[in-house]
Formats: sequence, structure tokens, C-alpha cells
Amino acid sequence: MDTTAPVTNTPIMTPEQFIEHLRGLPPQLPDFVLLPKSPEMANVRRIANLGTEIAQEGIGAIGASEVVQSAIGLTPEQMHAAEDEIARWAVAEGEAYTLYRGLADANLVRRHRLGLALMQAYNVSRQLVRQEEHAHLLPHVQRIFHVRKLARRRIKPAAAPQTQPPVTTQA
Repeated sequence: MDTTAPVTNTPIMTPEQFIEHLRGLPPQLPDFVLLPKSPEMANVRRIANLGTEIAQEGIGAIGASEVVQSAIGLTPEQMHAAEDEIARWAVAEGEAYTLYRGLADANLVRRHRLGLALMQAYNVSRQLVRQEEHAHLLPHVQRIFHVRKLARRRIKPAAAPQTQPPVTTQA
């Protein structure tokens, strides 16, 4: 697996600069909000995802009746403009998700690179402790061994309680 970063002429940001830049974006985004993950939000999500056929028919009803248009307070043109804006922000949402995945994957690669170096240090130290002049490494090797052993241990799931089948009596 190639874990090297591509060479570019673009200045590299520090994590702190990236965070500062991200924190400056929400005030610039129209209607930016963080909604809670709650059961009450299920209705919001359900209505927000009615589908294109319902949207087309609803806009058609608004265009076909002045009464409906007056009750809603929006023209068919405004509804189409809202749909267009949603589609454009959906593309932006996809780009943000791609950025998130790339950031998460880059961190995974960093953790992998560090993990490889740590395992190499452990393996080299394991070899060196066999020599008397490197005996000072033994406590480190032993602690790593025990931590790794504990991490490999799996907690066995509790046995499911056995239920007895109901007794039926025949008369």
C-alpha cells in the first residue's frame, strides 16, 4: 500500500489552520444548521424526502390554482428555483463528504505509518534485549507484550439463558 502523499506546489495547511478555515465557513453558508439526532427529526426527514413525483405534482397544483398559490405564498418559478438550489447544494454536500472521507483516510494512513514504526521498534527491541548491553529495553518489551496480549483477548459473550418449551397437557 502506497502511503506517500502526492507532491504538489499547493501550500500545506496545519490541522489548526484547517480547523480555523472550517470554522469560518458556517456563517457564510445559507440556512446552515446542525439538527439533533432525535426521533422527532424523523418527520422532518420524511417530509424533506417526498420525492420528485410529489414535487412535480405539487408545483403543478400551485401553477394550476391561484388559490393554492396564494395559500402557499410561492409561485411555481420560486419552487423550481428552490429545487435547483437544493440540487446545487447536494453537489456541495457530496464534495464536503468526499473531503471528510479523504481527511479520515489520510488520518488512517498516518496511524498506519506510526503503527508500523511502533511495531518495528518493538521487534527490534525484542531482538536487542537478548544482548546484555540492551537489557534496559526489557521493561518496555514486556509492557508492550502484555498490552498487546490484553488487546487480543476477546470477551466471551454471556451464554444465552435457556428457556424451557411450554408444557402442553392433553386431556
